[in-house]
Amino acid sequence: MNIVKKSSVSQIGFHFVEKKYLPKGKDEYHLRFQQYNVKNYHPLSAEQITVLKNNNNTSDNWKNISVSKKFNPALVKNCRFFGIIRIGELEEICHEFHDFIMPVGLYNSTIISCDIGDNVCIDNVNYMSHYIIENDVMLVNINELATTEKARFGNGILKEGEEDENQRMIIEVCNENGGRYIIPFDGMLAGDAYMWSKYRDDDALLNKFKTLTEKKFDKQRGYYGKIGKRTIIKNCRLIKDTNIGSDAYIKGANKLKNLTINSDAERKSQIGEGCELVNGIIGYGCRIFYGVKAVRFIVASHSQLKYGARLINSYLGNNSTISCCEVLNSMIFNAHEQHHNNSFLCASLVMGQSNIAAGATLGSNHNSRSADGEIIAGRGFWPGLCVSLKHNSKFASFTCISKGDYTYELNIPIPFSLISNDIKNDQLVVMPAYWFMYNMYALSRNAHKYQDRDKRTEKIQKIEFDFLGPDTINEMFEALHILESLQTNEKDEASIKGWENSKRKTIVIKVSESILAYKQMIVLYAGNQILELIKNKKIQHFVDLKKHLSFKSKRNHWINIGGQLIQEKEVERLKNNIKNNKINSWDKVHQFYIAQGNNYENDKLNHAAASLSELWKISSATFTPTIFKQLLEETLNTKSNINDLVFETRKKDYTNPFRKMTYENQSEMNKVLGKLENNSFINEQRKEFDVMKKEIMQILKKWKLN
Repeated sequence: MNIVKKSSVSQIGFHFVEKKYLPKGKDEYHLRFQQYNVKNYHPLSAEQITVLKNNNNTSDNWKNISVSKKFNPALVKNCRFFGIIRIGELEEICHEFHDFIMPVGLYNSTIISCDIGDNVCIDNVNYMSHYIIENDVMLVNINELATTEKARFGNGILKEGEEDENQRMIIEVCNENGGRYIIPFDGMLAGDAYMWSKYRDDDALLNKFKTLTEKKFDKQRGYYGKIGKRTIIKNCRLIKDTNIGSDAYIKGANKLKNLTINSDAERKSQIGEGCELVNGIIGYGCRIFYGVKAVRFIVASHSQLKYGARLINSYLGNNSTISCCEVLNSMIFNAHEQHHNNSFLCASLVMGQSNIAAGATLGSNHNSRSADGEIIAGRGFWPGLCVSLKHNSKFASFTCISKGDYTYELNIPIPFSLISNDIKNDQLVVMPAYWFMYNMYALSRNAHKYQDRDKRTEKIQKIEFDFLGPDTINEMFEALHILESLQTNEKDEASIKGWENSKRKTIVIKVSESILAYKQMIVLYAGNQILELIKNKKIQHFVDLKKHLSFKSKRNHWINIGGQLIQEKEVERLKNNIKNNKINSWDKVHQFYIAQGNNYENDKLNHAAASLSELWKISSATFTPTIFKQLLEETLNTKSNINDLVFETRKKDYTNPFRKMTYENQSEMNKVLGKLENNSFINEQRKEFDVMKKEIMQILKKWKLN
């Protein structure tokens, strides 16, 4: 919600400024109010004042109250008014939300210097001060609803007279020592927060980030809090220095202080019983309820905090859920899931599409000399039950970690791997390409699930949900370089150093199978991108394809910027443009994200071509119809294998006797689990394969490649 300035032309809005203090020795001050009338208000008539007095209302000065033409004084009872008040229309109607009904009017409340819109319901608000209440709002049973003259609404800004940086609200992400702190602002995206936390060696860039943030706000004191249209707030104790959007629903909160709560008719935010939220930004469409404690935080749009979750000094990305557990000093990208009250995440960068299991303790500084360790986990991070990890550790994308206490620092550069702690033989075991060989159902389903659950209506950052992206393909090339250099024995396993900070062995297993799997996935990635090119450009023959496809460029390095994959050279260009003032606002930074998103498919195509060129050692000159036919055939074959693996990995849940033993018969199991043949995701994958097969057969036939 935009902060209302004194120059605003909004329907109702005004501004107060604390300018003048009483003589030295007095700790009191008085406020000078400035109002900007943009609606036809008029002073109370003598008759209206009489009705108000007869209804047991009082005012320090009736002349300071102005009302609209359709103001009905009979609907104001047992209220005390102080300061300058404006009241809109009051009609003899009720507002209803589910089974909650309130009559329009102002009842049993103390109201200080507020603007109140049309047909508002206010009852038993013990203290309401310096708020703009928009039309059709319902407020009932609130102890204190107030805005102070230094209100920042969760933004990390300083006001007039505040020169000490210690007074600035910051969020200490990724590291408990505060060395990666960010300055929060309403509208901060995961990409903004990541860059601010990451490039700590670039003082010029960090200073520009701070300047861009300060430019979004002025230092003037005295902004009013605002509650948007149709918002409902009931049975709350303290709401202070908080901006609330329209159509929000807040019920039973204990404490809401120094917040922006974004909400609108299409993206309604909710806050429920027992919540205590301080110093934060809450995105559109969020749900926070049942005893949540959050301090110094940003929760991006369409995310949830629930059931006693604790979120402190952290950024939580879009479409994420944290339930029950504790998350401290972390930077989390989109689609994060953490549901269990005995899991703990501390001082970590988790780059999206992640799932933290019960009993996981990720990031312990108790075994180091200072609380300054970090964990970095690429997207698709899945630590299993009761996994304990030590700072510092780093994991490639789509790392799965099996149950165990990992008492040494880890640096695993191989993506899609399974990490196991072999206690019996006192060794670390890493299986590369585990997901491709044994859990393709979950891997494929998750990619579709994340896409389907992306509820963002404003997709400034284009998020990559496919497990085959430029980032993971580059990691696979690195994995191939490592694995092909290993000397394996007859058991197809090898020992490697540098992945664990210990003297014990690290064993890499299934090396040959992993190499084959990575190569197949790189070919599939290239084949998918070229098939999309043919379909989108409606290419009719091989000669035209070569005109649209270039193998000249090398495979570029890509960076996960808050869930959006951007080429490193483009990130460097962005940083330089910020430092030389070509990009001089956060809005322009976001326009850069949008432009990169618009170019992403073409950039990914070029990356896919470069990847295929590197893998198969081909160039534009040697990319012949025969090579193209081989690409199509291998793409189709790998897609077919994936289909089979998706089915087989899910089929295990129906054939495993230990899964079946809780059911008396097959019919009962089908009723509980659903029939395997009716699995919607498996059937969807089969349809995708059929479509691909048809497309490839048509290309082979039309282009005479048979």
